[in-house]
Amino acid sequence: MIDDDAKAYLHDELRWIREALLAKLDGLGEHDVRRPLTATGTNLLGLVKHLSTWEARYFGEVFGRPFPEPLPERGTDLWATEDETRAEIAGRYRRVWAHTDATIGELALHAPGHVPWWPSPDVTLFKVLVTFLTEINRHAGHADILREQLDGTTGLDAEAMAREPDAVAREARRAEIERVAEAARR
Repeated sequence: MIDDDAKAYLHDELRWIREALLAKLDGLGEHDVRRPLTATGTNLLGLVKHLSTWEARYFGEVFGRPFPEPLPERGTDLWATEDETRAEIAGRYRRVWAHTDATIGELALHAPGHVPWWPSPDVTLFKVLVTFLTEINRHAGHADILREQLDGTTGLDAEAMAREPDAVAREARRAEIERVAEAARR
């Protein structure tokens, strides 16, 4: 019983954060979703592509259920190449979701897997679910910051992003926080 409840909870959390991450692309043009916004080149579409690749690997090959499509080569999984479109990357991500959802649905939490790139490679579905939820949430946090840098939008889904305060209120709040930070410098 507890295994079924835990699996359902973890799976629901995975579904929710996937949608929240993909929503970060909504309303942005091609340039903005591809723009490198950090010194290492991190960008929104690259995060989606990266998570798609690694979700496919963790819930595919780790459990002997490889994703049926080619995955990006190492070194190209954190950014969109000139030949890739947003629609292709988002579409692949959704197909990965379906593949992952089938893996989670068909296997028990104690089902064994093998992660060849880990030092202790023998795992269970439970361990992979928890590890991947940690990873996707970490990158969703990156996406939150990148989106805010692009247009000031925050929130976890399209509805929350639409309720954002106007630019004047947002700037007033930022200015207040800056004033407090400057006062701490003295």
